[in-house]
Amino acid sequence: MRTLPEDLAFAPAVTMLDRLARRDVSARALLELHLARIARFPQINAVIFADPDAARARADAADAALARGERWGPLHGLPMTVKETNNVAGWPTTYGDPAFASQVPAHSAVAVERLLAAGAIIFGKTNVPINALDWQSYNALHGTTRNPWDLTRTPGGSSGGATAALAAGLVPLELGSDAGGSIRLPAHFCGVFGHKPTPGVVPNLGNERPGSLLDNDLVVSGPLARSVADLMLALDVLAGPAGPDAAAWRLALPPPRITGLRGARVALISDSPMAEVDGRYRAVIRDLGQRLRAEGAEVVQDALPFDDHERHHATYLQLLRGAASGRLPQAAFDDAVRRSAAGDPDASPYVSRTVTAYAQRHRDWIAASEIRAGLKRDWSAFFTRFDVVVAPAGVGPAFPVDEERPREERTLTVNGHQTDYNDQLFWAGLATLASLPATAAPVGSIDGLPVGVQIIGAYLEDRTTLAFAAELERLNPFTPPTGFT
Repeated sequence: MRTLPEDLAFAPAVTMLDRLARRDVSARALLELHLARIARFPQINAVIFADPDAARARADAADAALARGERWGPLHGLPMTVKETNNVAGWPTTYGDPAFASQVPAHSAVAVERLLAAGAIIFGKTNVPINALDWQSYNALHGTTRNPWDLTRTPGGSSGGATAALAAGLVPLELGSDAGGSIRLPAHFCGVFGHKPTPGVVPNLGNERPGSLLDNDLVVSGPLARSVADLMLALDVLAGPAGPDAAAWRLALPPPRITGLRGARVALISDSPMAEVDGRYRAVIRDLGQRLRAEGAEVVQDALPFDDHERHHATYLQLLRGAASGRLPQAAFDDAVRRSAAGDPDASPYVSRTVTAYAQRHRDWIAASEIRAGLKRDWSAFFTRFDVVVAPAGVGPAFPVDEERPREERTLTVNGHQTDYNDQLFWAGLATLASLPATAAPVGSIDGLPVGVQIIGAYLEDRTTLAFAAELERLNPFTPPTGFT
């Protein structure tokens, strides 16, 4: 088996698949290239579980099938990993939580089954924060994942292991998830691409947490990669109804509204009173606006379908945190009810809103859902005037690892002063609350760290945000971090 060149590890997945199809490279050699790189760069600590023997056997079978003229599907022979929270039959799904250290599901999630049916060689899992509830990816079971661009900084979360592995050339394709920016923020921090689909496009079936069968439409699964073409291919593999819905429903996503930047109608957002954005990052986004105008796009600054940023953010937190209330231990729920009733003048707005969300009455939930329904209507009207919204994915570039304090007590330095770490949720909620698709794409750098944007589109118009991201990729393609090529 010949040794493959190292630069192949940074090629798009579609390039690897083309070479596999032409039998220019073998699935086994491609797998070994990535396994060797994971062993060579342990400081990243992104891939925290692997089953190399089973992967080698499947890769050999993929090569034998190709030799017979057989092809399993569009991902035939491609090695890849999935975020740790995805169920793979026979592998641990721990959520980085010691309480689930021995949990081994008997069945794979539908999304994983579709990747396997398409021919992927899933050989491992990537790290997450405990219970996938942070923008850093560390936990007591698997340790800390670090950003390949600067090992003192976080790759983001909760799909932080996924984006770190992609940026470092350890894997070519990943399956993540997103409710609070968990695809978009890590992609922004690591300089890769990610897609948060419209809810329902990619099924969550089979990824239910222990003891919970309720579907939460704020949570979606989606692909991460080093090129938009890879995202498009993966979405085609993953998308479509599952379970009882598959008996009748079919998915036919609309074609993209744009075929280039000329004439594209863009709303450009670079700041919010709810989540102050680093001035250097704002400058990168505004410079992007000038580049888009030079390409013929129609760019309007600061256009959104709502004016009250605080109300939008409060509604998002009420529904996002409220959805987790049923999983709280009884003692934690009782404490939230007590604290909500008593009030705490010293608590941060985020903590107060979280406690109130946990303890809210059903009437309060319905009221918030009504606000959400109104926002969906307003966004629909907004997208008759605009094709996409380009917005920050967070408040700045990747920040230093901070494991000394719980997230509720953390702050970030933005523009020379301290801000609440949890303010970043505003930028996640911009697309999540109204059930909109969003694609993350790199657009520049600050002090050697990549920064990106999220491209938000109309409901079910995933192909438009992906097409726009492909145009941004043409202007700013993925570049690997130094020290890993």
